[in-house]
Amino acid sequence: MADYSIWVLEYCYVSKYHKSGVLYGAHNQGYVKLPYCYVVIKGRDHVAMVDVGYNDKAYGKVLGDRFGVENWRDPKAVLAEIGLSPADVDTCFISHAHFDHFGNVEDFPKAKFYIQEREISKWVWAMSLPDRMRWMMVAVDPGDIVRGVGLAAEKRLVTVDGAMEDVLPGIDLHSAPDSHTWGSMWVTVRNDGQKQSQDAWVLAGDLVYQFDNLKSSGAVVDVDTMYTPVGLAVGSQTNLILATEEMMSQVGYEARRVIPIHEEGLRDAFPSRISKDGLRVTEICLADGENSKVA
Repeated sequence: MADYSIWVLEYCYVSKYHKSGVLYGAHNQGYVKLPYCYVVIKGRDHVAMVDVGYNDKAYGKVLGDRFGVENWRDPKAVLAEIGLSPADVDTCFISHAHFDHFGNVEDFPKAKFYIQEREISKWVWAMSLPDRMRWMMVAVDPGDIVRGVGLAAEKRLVTVDGAMEDVLPGIDLHSAPDSHTWGSMWVTVRNDGQKQSQDAWVLAGDLVYQFDNLKSSGAVVDVDTMYTPVGLAVGSQTNLILATEEMMSQVGYEARRVIPIHEEGLRDAFPSRISKDGLRVTEICLADGENSKVA
């Protein structure tokens, strides 16, 4: 039995991203392709997303151009690849507030948004610091934070303090404070609905960029395997490692069940196809009765 279908949808990409940004300490090791994606979780009664991408205008476009983003497409075009529209989405889980994850809230008018309280409040604090300390804001659009406050005024923002079970049936939120960002979080889908799930999926946000952070694409991690954290942290690599261990423990140390959305190698681990716009649709799993969107 599977309650939810899960897809990873690429909405743009960076062709050449420094590998040292993906793997901590990988200096002078060249470049990798970095897909920019969000996740759709579709069940019988809900359509949820993990992150919403960014809108390619105003300062969001400035950041996209600065990071070398190519082939951006809006959520209407991207979601249509799996037969959905932004208006179908009722719940959005924001893993963290970097521009490519929290910059497109206006395209989801019916959704309620969940974010860690520490995440949004600490970015307000960081925005108030002198410009000489603005490195912390390198991947944040201040307008996104303001729009997040606007969601709160509309009663469409839920600020979470730590873990939260069954936000939707079988879907849990977990926090990783002071790691990649101040209040990063990941989403666990217990797809059999059981508390001790035998069919769990972890949607890692940017706590894991690629399978190489786990050192075991498609395999079970053992005591001889070393985690390597991502290259960007406003917190600490220690906290990233601790979060990685907790995520892995939730899936019985089966690395393919921790889904890194910046991973080009998802194509090798799961069924996928390239859309007419040249972007990848990856099918992680299908709910009972759901038809494949990549066949």
